[in-house]
Formats: sequence, structure tokens, C-alpha cells
Amino acid sequence: MDTNYLLYLKFEKSLADNTVMAYEQDLQKLLDYLADKHIAPEKATYEILRDFLIEIANIGIHPRSQARIVSGIKSFYYFLLYKNIISEDPTELLESPKIGLHLPDVLSLEEINRIVAAINLQKPEGHRNRAIIETLYGSGLRVSELVNLKISNIYKKQKYMLVEGKGSKQRLVPLSSQSLKQIKLWMIDRNLLQIKKGDEDFLFLNRRGSHLNRAMIFHIVKTLTALAGINKTVSPHTFRHSFATHLLENGANLRAIQQLLGHESITTTELYTHIDISFLRETIDKYHPLSKKK
Repeated sequence: MDTNYLLYLKFEKSLADNTVMAYEQDLQKLLDYLADKHIAPEKATYEILRDFLIEIANIGIHPRSQARIVSGIKSFYYFLLYKNIISEDPTELLESPKIGLHLPDVLSLEEINRIVAAINLQKPEGHRNRAIIETLYGSGLRVSELVNLKISNIYKKQKYMLVEGKGSKQRLVPLSSQSLKQIKLWMIDRNLLQIKKGDEDFLFLNRRGSHLNRAMIFHIVKTLTALAGINKTVSPHTFRHSFATHLLENGANLRAIQQLLGHESITTTELYTHIDISFLRETIDKYHPLSKKK
């Protein structure tokens, strides 16, 4: 990060310390993205910056956050132009997203804690529902991935799970200690069920011993949200958006977040370096709010 740019924001632009910090954090996301591609900031083209913003949008970041990031990028390249480091501004054609664009609401950490607190652990399905919420928010799974989780694909000792995503593509996703704890507690209650033949390996079951479907997960989330007194449109996908947003806002690497979500690269001609499971676990441990809280 160019300290001269930060001084420019503080003294020449007369921005408040909090605003300078926000610009610095947002710019760092871009610098990390460019570093992954071995591109110096002053060599970035409009197309590269556009692809960065597409990938930010693709992981579900709210338009307001996207608009703030665009503003920070524009400010940085204006500074480079002002200092004659570049001769043309590559951000001239970049557009901020329309704030009115509808995306699922993002939950705050406080709201997620309220939803967790609304779960009655005395009920037979209590630990199951807690494990569902912890896994949705702790690992950013799609609801289809959640309902198809297999016990045989959960590696407790190594703290990760094998997830089957879109197009039957498999990926390894880290499991938090809290998610594993709740899964273990749910397994105690699960073992008391009379399990339907063919569903023995599915992790999440209903009280009749059949594996849960998407509609039931939506119902569980809707019920808990109402009990928590949260007046937002919340679905299982909201936890996925919250997972991605909170990691990005806390400084996680964009490419790592894409790997965790199971996203394909927008720019198909690019070759990304391999990111192994230990790095993904480190990303969650370092940048996920619940891990940071601990």
C-alpha cells in the first residue's frame, strides 16, 4: 500500500481517519487480486478492473459495498494520474452498481447470534437445527449442498467435508470447530431415529428418518428468523451471502472466498494458482467473524 496515497487522502483530500481506513481496506482487496495475477497496479487495464468488480459482485457482495469499493478504486487511480505515475485513467468507464438492485439481505453477526439463540436445544431437532445454521454460515454452503451432505464425506479429524456442488463438481470445504461440535451433538439424537432405507448416509434427517429437502431448510430458517425478531427476508442463501460478505469485509483474499463458495472463474482464460485446503482453513480461521470473536 502506497503511504503517499494515504497521506494524500488524509491531508490533500481532508478525509476523516475512518474514511481513509475504509479506502485502504477496499484498495487492499484490489491489490491482492492484482498480485495473484502478477500485475502491478499501474499496469491494470479497464478490463482487469472490470473483471475484479464482476467477481466481487459474483460472490454476493451488496451493491452499497460494491459502490464503496468502486469509489475507492477510482480515487486511487486519480491519485496515480495526479502524480503522473499513469498517463490514462483505467477507471474512467467503471460504473458503480445501482443501489436499488435487489440482492438478498446480509445478516450482521449480531443477527446471526440472535437466530442461533432462538434455537431450542431441548427439542430433539435442536442440535440438528443448530448444526444446520452453523454449517450454512460457517462454510457458505448452498442449500442443495447442505441437504445432500453425507456422513461418509465428513472428516472430523481433519476438520473438512467433501461437498458436491453445481454440475456434480466436488470440492473440499473446511468445517469450523463449532460446526463439528453441533454435528456431533446432532449425531447423538440422530442415532435414536429409525432411519429410512437408502438415507443412512445423509447427515440431516427429519423426525421420520428421511433426509431433509430444500423446502424444510427454508422452513427452519424462516421460523428461526421470526423467533429472533429479525425483520428481513432471510433464506438459507442469505447465510451464504453473509459468509462471503463478512470474509471479504474482514480482509480475506477474493480468490480464497471463490474457492470456498465453489465458484468458477469469470475470466475463463486465466490460470489461477492452486489454493490448498490448509490455506482455505486459515482464511476462515483468520477472517470469519465467529473465529475472530474467539
